[in-house]
Amino acid sequence: MAEKKYDLDKYRNIGIIAHIDAGKTTTTEGILYRTGINHKIGTVRGDDGGATTDWMDQERERGITITSAAVTCFWKGHKINIIDTPGHIDFTAEVERSLRVLDGAVTVFDGKMGVEAQTETVWRQANKYGVPRICFINKINQTGGDFYKSLESIHNRLSRYALAIHLPIGFEKDVNGVVDLIDMKAYTYKDFSDHELQVGEIPADMLEKAKNARALLVEAAVEADDELMEKFFESGEESITIDELKAALRKRVLGGDFYLVTGGDGRGVIVEKVLDLVADYLPSPLDVDAIWGTDPKTGKEIERKPALDEPAAGLAFKIAADPFVGKLVFVRVYSGKITSGSYIMNSMTGNKERVGRIVRMHADKREDIDVIEAGDIAAIVGLKDTTTGATLCDLQHQIVLESIEFPDPPVSIAVEPKTKADQEKMGIALQRLAEEDPTFRVHTDEETGQTIMSGMGELHLDILIDRMKREFKVEANIGEPQVAFRETIRGTSEVQGKHAKQSGGRGQYGDVWVRFEPNEPGKGFEFFDEIKGGVVPQEYRPAVQKGIKETLEGGVIAGYPVVDIKATLYDGSYHDVDSSELAFSLAGSLAARAGIKQANPVLLEPVMKVEVTTPEEFMGDVIGDLNSRRGRIESMEDLQGGAKLIRAFVPLASMFGYTNDLRSMSQGRAASTMEIGQYEEVPPNIAQEIIEKRSK
Repeated sequence: MAEKKYDLDKYRNIGIIAHIDAGKTTTTEGILYRTGINHKIGTVRGDDGGATTDWMDQERERGITITSAAVTCFWKGHKINIIDTPGHIDFTAEVERSLRVLDGAVTVFDGKMGVEAQTETVWRQANKYGVPRICFINKINQTGGDFYKSLESIHNRLSRYALAIHLPIGFEKDVNGVVDLIDMKAYTYKDFSDHELQVGEIPADMLEKAKNARALLVEAAVEADDELMEKFFESGEESITIDELKAALRKRVLGGDFYLVTGGDGRGVIVEKVLDLVADYLPSPLDVDAIWGTDPKTGKEIERKPALDEPAAGLAFKIAADPFVGKLVFVRVYSGKITSGSYIMNSMTGNKERVGRIVRMHADKREDIDVIEAGDIAAIVGLKDTTTGATLCDLQHQIVLESIEFPDPPVSIAVEPKTKADQEKMGIALQRLAEEDPTFRVHTDEETGQTIMSGMGELHLDILIDRMKREFKVEANIGEPQVAFRETIRGTSEVQGKHAKQSGGRGQYGDVWVRFEPNEPGKGFEFFDEIKGGVVPQEYRPAVQKGIKETLEGGVIAGYPVVDIKATLYDGSYHDVDSSELAFSLAGSLAARAGIKQANPVLLEPVMKVEVTTPEEFMGDVIGDLNSRRGRIESMEDLQGGAKLIRAFVPLASMFGYTNDLRSMSQGRAASTMEIGQYEEVPPNIAQEIIEKRSK
């Protein structure tokens, strides 16, 4: 099916990002309704479960977004691809991969809460990918909603360079529109569900406030352009035309460190003003720098511009299993075009793949199209071995784009099928789910033979188990959650690893001396070769490294991977006849086992960055409980509406079941988020318990 063509400067690829419950999905619903895509506004919670982008059963039941959903709408001659992302920290990978391929974002804030924990996380992720943003303060029409306090929290916690472009008219339930500081008009409505905004004069009691806010906006805008700044200083604010002001503000927003702020109700007619900001100030694919990648054959850097006459290059950023069409691969095309029925190269695997159908996704509904052109986002059906982060490109002009990195999952559980019949089905289900979700890993524990699932948190694993049951009809028994401990060393050791075996015929001989030292945190395992002369021949040295590495992966003191360690091969001996790669690999392994034990080995555990929002009356209980979990309180601060924010670092091992415990100690009024902070040393008494438990 041929689609209406849009020029590249009329494309907007945007994400809706925020803390959980700020109103991302509702705002997306409001946008789809106002652009004529939907005929009613769906709800996030409730029996109808009508939110377009929350189409999974689990999303409707829990009232949260779990997977990022793509929808397309059209506004004032612009084509807008929107990705509604989850707010819960367990699904942060969905935000990460979405921001990697988007050009701009709308950050939604809960007007009753201001900046919350996960707001800071998604803000940092957007900074990491240099994504320009506008800010929408939602729910200011509800009791406790306050545009100005929320704006102040943005200044205090995110950026001083966030300026209002609209000021709300009215307070809490009386909010009925905004003053637009660009044209200095009031845009009002009688009821938030009105079909259009009424344009009129600014209320007299707001005129002075609006003039002051506009002066700030103009001063910030002229910084983008020297000529405009000169004009401003010579002739004043009145000399700057509306078109000049908008162009200068757009330039500042595209710089990525300046943010325009508006507010209202995500369900209401006011989202039209948000859409205007998206069209006027967020980048098109042409505003984004040309994308760079490497030539897979030569390793040289190559550039691709967002143009149709360039060779095709796109990034697969999400895999989804669709019950009707099979595997869907979501692709952002940066240059050229990908046509249905054609062949493309997966430069990650080096394999050629045939593009079956191409579909425009509207959450879980599909519309067939013929082509994805530069600057656009759509999904491809029929790709066999494409995974998240793979580059899809022209067969003759290959390129590898920067992939997407995901954190290692810190929580694991053992899972086994309830019946023999479920065994095979479970294997297929786990493989499919792991294909979709790069933060979900599955492996078999060699010692116990158990299947181990690893994810970002309890909720993440809970949802995956639920999906196995519903989508793949697999019933499973679940073990206790396990923590991904690590091992490392604090001291240095120099040891000999010698493997000598003589039992008739050709023997085995490998002899090495290796120094083990701590490495910088996060550096992992590094191997150094300091052999002088030929005491260990060159061809055997990689085998020594391999033997050490394999031993470290399996752990030495408690069976957990050893991280952040340097191993230096500095001496050894060999035998002309009996030496082999295998013998030196075993010698390396023996050296690793002895060397780690002699270098003050310690256990490391993931420590979570925990943020708890609680009414003041429960603060003492919450702090006492965190302390009992080996928590370290970092800071406390006051929030809007008399709530308190507690920031702490708490070992993950102590945090299982915390959400339910917090709910019961605060009558359901406190909420928490946690994300992995860093790995820290386990106290000796607890480490000893863990080692003894593992050795059994």
